[in-house]
Amino acid sequence: METSTSTPAVNATASVAAAPPERQRGPLRRLAGFGPSGLLGLAVLLFWLLAALLGPWLLSHTSGAMGSNNVFAPMSAAHWLGTDYLGRDMLARVVEGARYTVGVALLATLVASGTGTTLALLAAASGRWIDATLSRGLDTLTAIPSKMFALIMVAGFGSSVPMLVVTAAIIYVPGAYRIARSLAVNINALDYVTVARTRGEGTLYIMLREILPNIAGPMLADLGLRFVYVVLLLASLSFLGLGIQPPAADWGSLVRENIGALAMGGASVIVPALAIASLTIAVNLVIDNLPGRTARERGAR
Repeated sequence: METSTSTPAVNATASVAAAPPERQRGPLRRLAGFGPSGLLGLAVLLFWLLAALLGPWLLSHTSGAMGSNNVFAPMSAAHWLGTDYLGRDMLARVVEGARYTVGVALLATLVASGTGTTLALLAAASGRWIDATLSRGLDTLTAIPSKMFALIMVAGFGSSVPMLVVTAAIIYVPGAYRIARSLAVNINALDYVTVARTRGEGTLYIMLREILPNIAGPMLADLGLRFVYVVLLLASLSFLGLGIQPPAADWGSLVRENIGALAMGGASVIVPALAIASLTIAVNLVIDNLPGRTARERGAR
């Protein structure tokens, strides 16, 4: 009897002693769970985020420098990515463009996903008439093509950074709302939500404490996909001359400005296009290798 009672105590003590190292290795294990492609996407994504934050400050002395005879110059030791149609260094221009491409798209995505998720939580946790009103109202926005709506907004209110953020956010609020609502409605029908209502919890408590934590993972994945959509939308507007206006430029504007170098395969038009592709592919790689999603796929097998 003494041996049988002492063994669990020893095992419990050993498990408690081993717990802190496991907790310390937790973040590293979650990072390793991304896999090679996920780590590659994460590295590219972090590179562009750092370029957007620090790049313009580091390269501010060369971003506006013009050359007289170096228009569409090839890659060289002096200009690693060549020069643009005015002889400016393309490396500095691409890094400066990351501030607008990544920054504006990220801000618009956060506004769109945050607004859509909040409205979805309100619709799921409130009465049926609120759900119906919000759903039918956002359906009207879904019926309008995104490019057409963006062109109308820019034509009516002008092309500025705040207007581009508002336009992109309005366009993608309905999609975020639909995804979040479909998840929130299922959570709202579960027993523990009913128990919370029975003990007198209010709508705000149900939204923030019962429903939101259970849809946060899928909504983060949707946030990444929506970020890609916003990047492509803003790049297409800038390519049409309706996005970021000179002298500032995002990657779509850089492609449009240097389209004359396309016939000769100049780096000034290829590099911004590759930057857009690398950013969107990196975000998709990170989403496809999220640790929670990988674990669910393993469980499904």
